[in-house]
Amino acid sequence: MYLRTTQRRNTDGSVVRYVQVAHNRRVDGVTQAEVLLNLGREDRLDGDGLRRLVGSINRYLGETDGDDDAVELAGDALTVIESRPAGTAWLLDGLWRQLGVDTALAKVLGGRRFTTDVERVLFAMVANRAIDPLSKLATAEWACNDVAVPGLLSMDEDQAYRAMDLLVAADAQAEVQEAVFFAVADLLNLEVDLLFFDTTSTYFERDTEEEGDDGFRRYGHSKDHRPDLPQIVIGLAVTREGIPVRVWCWPGNTNDQTVLPEVKDGLRGWRLGRVVTVVDRGFSSDANLDYLRRAGGHWIAGERMRDGSTDALEALSRQGRYQTVRDNLRVKEVRVESTPDRRWIVCHNPTEAERDKTQRDAAIVRLEAELGAIRSARARDAAKANKAKRKPSDEPHRKAECALRDHKTLGRYLRQTATGRLQIDRAKIRAEERLDGKYLLSTSDPHLSAEDVALGYKNLLEAERGFRDLKSTLELRPVFHRLEPRIRAHVLLCWLALLLVRVAERRADTTWRRIAIELGRVHAVTLQGSAGTIVQTTPLSTTAEGILDACGVDPPPRITAINPA
Repeated sequence: MYLRTTQRRNTDGSVVRYVQVAHNRRVDGVTQAEVLLNLGREDRLDGDGLRRLVGSINRYLGETDGDDDAVELAGDALTVIESRPAGTAWLLDGLWRQLGVDTALAKVLGGRRFTTDVERVLFAMVANRAIDPLSKLATAEWACNDVAVPGLLSMDEDQAYRAMDLLVAADAQAEVQEAVFFAVADLLNLEVDLLFFDTTSTYFERDTEEEGDDGFRRYGHSKDHRPDLPQIVIGLAVTREGIPVRVWCWPGNTNDQTVLPEVKDGLRGWRLGRVVTVVDRGFSSDANLDYLRRAGGHWIAGERMRDGSTDALEALSRQGRYQTVRDNLRVKEVRVESTPDRRWIVCHNPTEAERDKTQRDAAIVRLEAELGAIRSARARDAAKANKAKRKPSDEPHRKAECALRDHKTLGRYLRQTATGRLQIDRAKIRAEERLDGKYLLSTSDPHLSAEDVALGYKNLLEAERGFRDLKSTLELRPVFHRLEPRIRAHVLLCWLALLLVRVAERRADTTWRRIAIELGRVHAVTLQGSAGTIVQTTPLSTTAEGILDACGVDPPPRITAINPA
C-alpha cells in the first residue's frame, strides 16, 4: 500500500495533480495498481491532517517517533499548560491491576452501581500514602492537580469518604484482605508456611479518651512512648518475605495477651494449610500458645529470660554444644523434662554479647560514681551539721538515691540494704553476665531444625519493619478521623499501600525511596496547540525502564490523551 499521484493537463495548459492511496495486485500474472482512496487535489490537500494520520498509523503499529508526535497531533504554536509527576503512580497502578486488587475490590463490592468509580478513588488514596501522604481532604486536591492518576480525572473529599465507608463495610469479615492476599500469593507464589505476627499502637492528638464500653481511642500501653494520649492497637501478620497478610485494629486499652485467639480464628477460614505462627515474648503465655496449636497449628515464640520462669531458667542452665549458624549466631537445643511437648532453643550472638558487656560496664562505672558522690555529699553535710551543732538533714540524699533506684537502666543493678542505703548488686551482675548475647526460643513444631527456628524468629523483624514503614514512609499518623469505621478504613488503606510497596521492593531489589525518586522524574506534560491538547509522557531513564521491567509493568505510552479543539 502506498501513496501515488496522477496529473491532468487543462485546456489552458495548467497541470492539476491528484493524490491517491493505492496498492498493487496481480491480475493474470500482470501487476496492476488498484486505487483504494482518492484524497483529492494536491494543492487542496490538508497536510496537517495527513501528518496526523501518519502519526496515528505509526502509533497503532508501535513505531512512533515521539519527537514529532506533539506537533503532528496538536498543531503549531504549542504551549505547555501543565506538568504532573506520573511514573510512580503508573507503577503502583500496574502492580494494583497485576495483583488483582481491582478485581478483588469489584468482587467484594458486588454489583452495586455508584455515580463515581470507587475503585479508582480508593487507588488514588492508596497511591497517596505511598507517594506523598496527606489528609483525605488534601488527597482529593492532590489527585486532581498534583499527580497523574491513571483513569481518574478528578475526585473530591466526599467521594473519598464515601469510598472509605464502602471499603470498611466490604471488609467487615476481612473479605477484601483475603481476596487481595490470595491474588498476590498466587501471582508471586508466596510460601505461607511461616506467619509473623506483632502489634503496635498509634496515638491521637486529643485531650481525653473516648467514653463508654464501645470506645475505640483509649488509653493503654503505648509503644510510641506516649501514655498521655489515647490510642488504638494495630496487629500485623506478614510472610517470611515481608508481604503483609492481614491487619487488625483493636481499642487502645487492649492487652497483647488477649488478641492471639482472635488472630488465629480470623485466619482459620483462609485455608492456609500448615502454618507456624511466630510471635515475640509479649504473646508467649501458655494459654496463647495452647490456642495456636489448635487444628494442627504450631508456633515459634520468644521467651522471657528474666521473669523467674522455672522452665526458662532450667533451659538456660542446661549444658550443650552450640552449633554455628552464621558468623553472629550460634544455637543449641535443650530439653526440659517438665515440658516434653515443647522444644527449647538457646541462641547466642557473640557480637551482641560484647555489646551487652560494654554497656553494663559503662553503667557500673556510672553507678559507682553516682553512689560515691552521694556518700561524699552525705559526709560533707554531716560534718557541717556537727560543726554547727545541729541535726544533719538526709532528705536531699534520699531523693538522689530514690532517683537512682528508679532509673530504667541503672536501677536494675542496685539493691537496698536494711538501713535503706543503696549498693551495687554483684549477684545481679553475675546473673546478667550469663545472659549476655542470649535469647531463648521455644517451639511446638517437632520437625523444624534448631537453625530454622532461630532464623525464622529473626524474620520477625519483617513485621517490625512493616510497622516502621507504616509510621514513617506511609505516615500512618496523624490520623485525621474520629469515627471508628473511618479509622479502620485509614489503616486498611495504609495496609494496601504497604502491600504494593513491598512487592515493588522485592521485584526491583531496591528500596521504595529509590524507586519513588527514579519514577518521580517521569512526568505527564499537557501541551496545547491550534488543533487541541495532548498529554505526552517524558522519556524514561534507563534506571526507570529497568524498575518497570523488573516489576513486570509496561512503560507508559508516549501519548496518553488527545483532546481535539
